[in-house]
Amino acid sequence: MGKPTKEELETALIHAALLREQGEDIYYMGKSLLNLNYRMKFYEDVLAKADLYLHSGEGANEHAELTLAIERARQASLVAGQEDDDARPW
Repeated sequence: MGKPTKEELETALIHAALLREQGEDIYYMGKSLLNLNYRMKFYEDVLAKADLYLHSGEGANEHAELTLAIERARQASLVAGQEDDDARPW
């Protein structure tokens, strides 16, 4: 399955928001798409920071940025009201 174009994604997000606003999102497709799009930005940031970290010779600053990006992605993935206690066993 190919990635949607920018225009296709924008159209889908507009319609997802309309489903939510109009109370017609009975199968949670709009909610799911909007949430996945929100979280995807965090994951893309993790990927960019990981790439930078690996190509920087594993520098301390880049490591700190990668760690922060991972934490932001983890927080964005939590269900409302969920604690992050289960995510890391250490």
